[in-house]
Amino acid sequence: MNLTKVDLNLFIVFDAIYTEANLTRAGQIVGITQPAVSNALARLRETFNDPLFVRTAQGMVPTPMAQNIIGPVRNALQLLRVSVQESRTFNPQQAGKTYRISMTDLSEQILLPPLFQRLRRLAPSVCIESFLAKRRETTKELAAGRLDFAVDAPLNTDPQVRHVKLLDDRYVCAMRPGHPLAKEKISLDEYLSLSHIHISSRRSGLGYVDLALGKMGIQRKIALRSQHYLMASSVLQQTDMVMTVPERFARRHNLHHVALPVGDVPALETHLYWHESTDQDPANRWMREQMIELAQQVTAQEKKAEQAATA
Repeated sequence: MNLTKVDLNLFIVFDAIYTEANLTRAGQIVGITQPAVSNALARLRETFNDPLFVRTAQGMVPTPMAQNIIGPVRNALQLLRVSVQESRTFNPQQAGKTYRISMTDLSEQILLPPLFQRLRRLAPSVCIESFLAKRRETTKELAAGRLDFAVDAPLNTDPQVRHVKLLDDRYVCAMRPGHPLAKEKISLDEYLSLSHIHISSRRSGLGYVDLALGKMGIQRKIALRSQHYLMASSVLQQTDMVMTVPERFARRHNLHHVALPVGDVPALETHLYWHESTDQDPANRWMREQMIELAQQVTAQEKKAEQAATA
């Protein structure tokens, strides 16, 4: 059966006829006239190539074919009703939704642990799929519904995409605690004398610090280029290499870090992106609220810890 040629409203009429065994009463339930019910039944009979109901003194009696399909039809109609209802309201305690989020391993480490702690309490059946989508394909993936959110730098300017800032940070030079240059500050010459790890999801291209150095006519020595921050921190712990990273990452991994001896390196912002078509969707809005609130809590906790450390 080709469902693209079938009016799904016919199945609502089918269910009503099966329930009432009377065309007039079925029409009253559905809200259509008795002739319209008869027309719908004729179309159903043609679709299934079966009478479906036989008129008797006891009313419209279902054929074996009708008896076989009533269960699946009612299940399908109930699923549609639930889906329509859930599209208007969102109950996190009962929701079984899977959210697909594009983010880096750095964003995962910051956001996913507290998010899951919250979900286990508020939405125990909600699932998360986290992966890194290509930046140039983010808008298309959000529009197609293959992504619910993207967590990224504020680089997407497509008008179809909404966004809000989650976190901000600054870049620092990080190294292992016992590094020969593990002191309060380092000079530009010292910074350039070191071997660097550069983190990027792209195969080639310059980072913010490289662009700033390029304006000065100089460059650093990149000995390792990788897409994963977590791997790079392990390399740092075993070598005298350094890495330009967000300060939050350096603190969380107990790395010694100093201010960059390079000017014109912009602060790091992390934004939450979603497609405009889901802006009013209750499920999307609920998850946005959770992630925004968690980011605010992360920032507040870090400020409190920093104040305690300097007190």
